[in-house]
Amino acid sequence: MDVFDRNFGYDSDTLAAARERHWYARIPNGLMVLGHEEVNDLLRDHRLVSDGKRYLEMHGVTSGPLYDWFVPMILHREGQDHARLRSVVRRTFTPRVIEGLRPYMRETVGRIADGIAETGECEFVETLANPFPVMVMGRLLGVPPQDHELFHGWSTDVGLVFSLAYGGDVRERVERAVSELGDYFDGLIERRRAEPADDLISSMIAAQTEEEVISGEELRNLLVALVSAGHDTTRHQFGSAMLTLCRNPEQWTAFRDDPDRAVEEILRWCPAAPVLFRFAQEDIAYRDTTIPAGTFVMLCVHTANRDPKRFDRAEVFDTTASRQTPHLTLSAGPHFCLGAAAARAELSEAFTVLSTRFGAPRIAGEVTWRNPVGIYGPETLPVRFV
Repeated sequence: MDVFDRNFGYDSDTLAAARERHWYARIPNGLMVLGHEEVNDLLRDHRLVSDGKRYLEMHGVTSGPLYDWFVPMILHREGQDHARLRSVVRRTFTPRVIEGLRPYMRETVGRIADGIAETGECEFVETLANPFPVMVMGRLLGVPPQDHELFHGWSTDVGLVFSLAYGGDVRERVERAVSELGDYFDGLIERRRAEPADDLISSMIAAQTEEEVISGEELRNLLVALVSAGHDTTRHQFGSAMLTLCRNPEQWTAFRDDPDRAVEEILRWCPAAPVLFRFAQEDIAYRDTTIPAGTFVMLCVHTANRDPKRFDRAEVFDTTASRQTPHLTLSAGPHFCLGAAAARAELSEAFTVLSTRFGAPRIAGEVTWRNPVGIYGPETLPVRFV
């Protein structure tokens, strides 16, 4: 199974059939785990690690700004070191803080909806999916509103780090974005040192200077990672969510009726990160096989979320379903998504506003996609509201 083929699709019958045959499938440089129980188990297995150094070396990157940022980032830390960095973010990135942002989210989407109402149609990624998460993340971090637009290109290009397999100018784009975004945060950090504010950056600076929980380089690294996750991943989740609702217009009102349930079904159905990368750091005896040390393992959240062994009517998008099994879109175990509450709130508020203001959406032109491995979703999505 060649998942690196640009035409590879996660909704394909081939992938679903592979899951029914066995819990994993061979891919060109390792294996892909397909079943829900197996993906859930292995996400929690400390013998499988997110090794940034090995991932970059697999793609010929052994030094430079990309290497210096990606290898030590929070995603690739384990154990107490990982917990230490998570604690710095968690102190401000709390459910209470996210709940406090909901009025801002509603107001922001309301303004965007006013613009859409002028014609009843829009290019959804450009109009909402791209700018809205940046506005929310900028508000949380303490980035001045006039600088929000700078983050669109930077975050998009940083997110391409998981698409290095496609070659071309991907590496150059990621390296340039990492450097420029890091330089921007260096300046903002210095301003916040002089004039602290009620924002995440000021809280993280306090953790560095007063409690010495985090180094200056770790602070810079962590901010770049947070922006990439908070924007690029979320914008693709928004695009996939809107496309799903265009294809299932009868469920458009679900966000008015039960937004929390609708969000969970959206996350189950179309994860923005359909596969998660891991490496075996030792031989792993699991089920009927041994995964040799050093093996590249792709944990396929997409197929796990549609596993009929764990979900009733798994291959049906149904916002009214009472799903007892949790989806794995936000990962599981120690690396569970730090921004889960923010992502859920953004989806809930945005689609509640849109479904209240407009009739069901329809696709109004050609949909283009990002390459399938890495952060995945529509790059362009023309939509018309009826």
